[in-house]
Amino acid sequence: MDHCSAESQKALSLLKNARGQAEAAIRMIEEDRYCIDVSKQILSAAAMLKKANILVLRQHIDTCVKDAIEKGQGKEKVEEIAMVLERYVGEPV
Repeated sequence: MDHCSAESQKALSLLKNARGQAEAAIRMIEEDRYCIDVSKQILSAAAMLKKANILVLRQHIDTCVKDAIEKGQGKEKVEEIAMVLERYVGEPV
């Protein structure tokens, strides 16, 4: 993965923000804060993780998968993507 690309930087920023949201949720639980507020904090972190994952997968498709297809080795990369999608949706594709 090209760590200097704009999408990589966006993904990294989202991951760092999600970490902050998760740490805040931990503090809220430790402080016995209102459950709904904690849940909202957790959902916010999860949404950021989801967006970061989409960016990482898009970067992978634009680089690794594209290169593999050009070299006639795309089947393995497509299978990798299918396996990730299965985990993403929770059932076999």
